[in-house]
Amino acid sequence: MRTPTATTAILLAAALTACSSADPAPEKPAASSSAPALSKAEVTKQCVDAFAAMLSERPADFDPETGSDPKPTECDAVPEDEYLDMYMDGLSQHNKQGQQGLQDLIDDAAEQ
Repeated sequence: MRTPTATTAILLAAALTACSSADPAPEKPAASSSAPALSKAEVTKQCVDAFAAMLSERPADFDPETGSDPKPTECDAVPEDEYLDMYMDGLSQHNKQGQQGLQDLIDDAAEQ
């Protein structure tokens, strides 16, 4: 004769076994290579734009003498020997945007 505790343990073990035997959720397929490859000009533009955006998002207290900028993921495909050029182009783009913003403020102030 089985005791109630033994019966409970058997039922609990059966329930756990039933739950654990269920198939896990199917894994997502790996990223396919069917995505079109970007041209060198597109990679360059994305990298330069990413640098310009990153520079625009720096905190106000950022010190370029002691701070460093992270490498944007858009620049992963850029060869190391071209990386500094992309950074400098992004810096130039960022500066031009800042100059245009300043000019817009000057024009608005002159109109008032």
